[in-house]
Amino acid sequence: MSVTIDLATMHQSAEAASRLMRVLANADRLMLLCQLTQHELCVSELEEMLDIRQPTLSQQLTVLREEGLVTTRREGKKIYYQIAPGPALAVMQVLYQQFCGAEA
Repeated sequence: MSVTIDLATMHQSAEAASRLMRVLANADRLMLLCQLTQHELCVSELEEMLDIRQPTLSQQLTVLREEGLVTTRREGKKIYYQIAPGPALAVMQVLYQQFCGAEA
């Protein structure tokens, strides 16, 4: 039995997937999300781990935050980031397994 998807729904889904892929099509953002797939990190930890300088790091984290791909929490002066549940997390888990895991 095949499932028929309404063309308008399919178009909306394709647009959402394309938007996600455009955001992921940046090496710095991919590295950030790859680390955040594993655990929550603060900005200084991300900067040190990934060797991404502060201006670039802030710019890329802003894109991820505006797209709803990461969430934040503040603890004193530190801001902690984690990947938001949803399609981005699912995609990043597959990418991590394929490209960042022990077998990669």
